[in-house]
Amino acid sequence: MSHFTNIKTKLKDKDFLIKALHTIGYTGTENVLLKNPSNHQHEEVQVEIGVTKYDTSLEAMRPMTAGFNINDDGVFELVTEVDTWHESLPIERFLQKVTQIYARYAVVETAQSKGFKVTTEHKDVDNTIEIVMEKW
Repeated sequence: MSHFTNIKTKLKDKDFLIKALHTIGYTGTENVLLKNPSNHQHEEVQVEIGVTKYDTSLEAMRPMTAGFNINDDGVFELVTEVDTWHESLPIERFLQKVTQIYARYAVVETAQSKGFKVTTEHKDVDNTIEIVMEKW
C-alpha cells in the first residue's frame, strides 16, 4: 500500500519557498488537495503549497503528487507520494535545489531590507552561489 511521505526541511518562509519553486520551473499554489494517483488507495492530503509544473508535451500545467505543509515547529515539510515521483530530478536533488534557491532569496532579500545592495552574484561549476553586497 502506498502513502504520502513527509520529508523534513528547514524552510520556514512561504514567500521564499514559492519564489524558489518558480525559479527552478515549478509553480507553488496555495491550499491544494493532493489526490490519489491512479491505482493508489490512501487518504488525500491538504497541503499549504501544492507543486505543479508546466508540461510542454501537454501544453498545460501538470499537477504533481507533491506539496509542502507546515509542521508543529513552523517548518515546511515536503509531502509526496514517493512511489509516483516521476520528475527528472530525484526527490533529494529537488529538495537541494529548492533549498539552495530559497537560501539565496532569504539572504538577498533580508540584506536588501537592511540597506545592502547586491554588487555581484556568481554561480560556480559546483553550484556554489557567491553573492557580494555592499552598503553605503
